[in-house]
Amino acid sequence: MKRHLISAADLTRDDALLILDTAAELAGVAARPIKKLPTLRGRTVVNLFFEDSTRTRISFEAAAKRLSADVINFSAKGSSVAKGESLKDTALTLEAMGADAVVIRHSASGAAHRLAEWVRGSVVNAGDGTHEHPTQALLDAFTIRQRLARQGAVPDGRDVPHDLRDAGPDGRGAALDGVRVTIVGDVLHGRVARSNVLLLSTLGAEVTLVAPPTLLPFAVGSWPCSVGYDLDAELPKSDVVMMLRVQQERMTAAYFPTIREYRRRYGLDAGRMALLPGHAIVMHPGPMNRGMEIAADVADSPRSTVVDQVANGVTVRMAVLYLLLGGAEAAS
Repeated sequence: MKRHLISAADLTRDDALLILDTAAELAGVAARPIKKLPTLRGRTVVNLFFEDSTRTRISFEAAAKRLSADVINFSAKGSSVAKGESLKDTALTLEAMGADAVVIRHSASGAAHRLAEWVRGSVVNAGDGTHEHPTQALLDAFTIRQRLARQGAVPDGRDVPHDLRDAGPDGRGAALDGVRVTIVGDVLHGRVARSNVLLLSTLGAEVTLVAPPTLLPFAVGSWPCSVGYDLDAELPKSDVVMMLRVQQERMTAAYFPTIREYRRRYGLDAGRMALLPGHAIVMHPGPMNRGMEIAADVADSPRSTVVDQVANGVTVRMAVLYLLLGGAEAAS
């Protein structure tokens, strides 16, 4: 693995499988009475968050603490950043404090890349503008592999893709070759879709984006995926459907007529869920707009992986921090 994790494109297929398999090994820690390993004792991880976050910040904090690292949580509000301090000066301050890893979330695309130029420690991108969110893609891939492998281990899982059907209950060692993933919704403003397309395609999945034309990026034609506009036509062919939040706070124009019209064309309700194959799963990176892109009964159904994704986020981020700081001495 490289020294930083800025983009899902930084990961080769072997790198991605190493992270997923390491996370599968670490998953047992969560079941212990004492959820701690001494692996990163004496290391310092800084959570540098310029945007509000709940799941991601807490997930990284829990991951670092379970590996016995010292954690410093830095919020832009109430700090020198609020007084006008630049990202570079903040980075130099962290460098002087001896941070071994900096987890950054920033509203500007490319902020994580610039930070990596200014610090000697490892930089992990926890979301930069509308660019990428690579650890979200990793935890999504981990969840897909785990859930489909478990379903493939039971007699009625014959429709699960072959590699995962034969991989064992945790999917360890398997990629996602042939898994059909449909990602639906606000691709334009969301960083999750780009990272997922890059990572899932690296792992062999067949990815299709479904969205209104106004919510697709201009350069989507260069992404390693296909694009569709009819959700009902894609659902029967999907092993996984991933619903994206409509990010109304980032919208500066009218990208669709009304919420009701968006829900009618692109929302996932019980009727649409019935179009999915019997083994298919429903994902959402959160936070959810219940009743808009996803109905409440779908979000809470047994086919939903929303809670699994949150739990797996800690495990996968443990694996990333372990490999960057503890288990990858030969990293370049």
